[in-house]
Amino acid sequence: MDDSLSFESFLEGARKAAHKAMDDHARGEYDEFVLHAGVAIERLGKAVLVGKNPIYVAEMRGSAEMLFHLGGHRTAGKVRTIGAAETVSRLRILQILPADGQLDLLIDLRNGVAHSTGGEQGRALLATVAKSVQALHVELTTPLASFWGRWDSAVRIALDHQRDQTEREVQVRIRQARNRFADRFGDLPADLLEGVRAPLRSRPSKWFPAGIHKETGEPGPPMGWFPCPACGNNALIVLAAQDEEPDMHGGFLGCALCGLRLEGTVELQAAELSLPEGSV
Repeated sequence: MDDSLSFESFLEGARKAAHKAMDDHARGEYDEFVLHAGVAIERLGKAVLVGKNPIYVAEMRGSAEMLFHLGGHRTAGKVRTIGAAETVSRLRILQILPADGQLDLLIDLRNGVAHSTGGEQGRALLATVAKSVQALHVELTTPLASFWGRWDSAVRIALDHQRDQTEREVQVRIRQARNRFADRFGDLPADLLEGVRAPLRSRPSKWFPAGIHKETGEPGPPMGWFPCPACGNNALIVLAAQDEEPDMHGGFLGCALCGLRLEGTVELQAAELSLPEGSV
């Protein structure tokens, strides 16, 4: 049988696509995330099917050429296997994947059948991808952690229903920013990395007013430079002014090195940051 249709080829293709999808999600490129995540699910699903019987990935329309090709009795003039939707359908027939409207949405978005609204639909599908990959790995002998590699902790958080949704999203973004920092600076020599960190380290780690209100003369909202929960470098935190409601829009954290951004006291608390009394 063609090596490109082997279990190992499908599994490695799925792993590469899944890592690209996670990189896309971390950068906020949710349309690209959907494309790569759909490829990952399709190829991992085909790995499972091929592991049971190579004929299970044969396209049944047209001639029986692919059946004989996958059976090892002849070489097909054109290699053609099932698509993502049919892969998911066959996995459901075998009771490997459950019915899941969110997974169907992912496949439709990937195939262009449905259209994302500003990428927000794609952003919300991370847990669906993680859950589907986990279900497919039940059929495999390879460990789930090795499939995800450096993204394993982020995926575990996405699946942790002991946390509320905001906490899951914030903790996933922290791990994404940690990997982003490693991508940007991981290959720098220690002395150059220290040169990048030094200007931020010198910032005072204490709360101070963010200027003076030009009309009232009152001190501005509290701000300060504190260790980023993702990369540990000093990040700017600005809280809501005292006359503002400390709701989802009350304050933010921005890290110049790893790119982590949190908005509102709810997200700041979910990142387990210590905030001054009266700010929440």
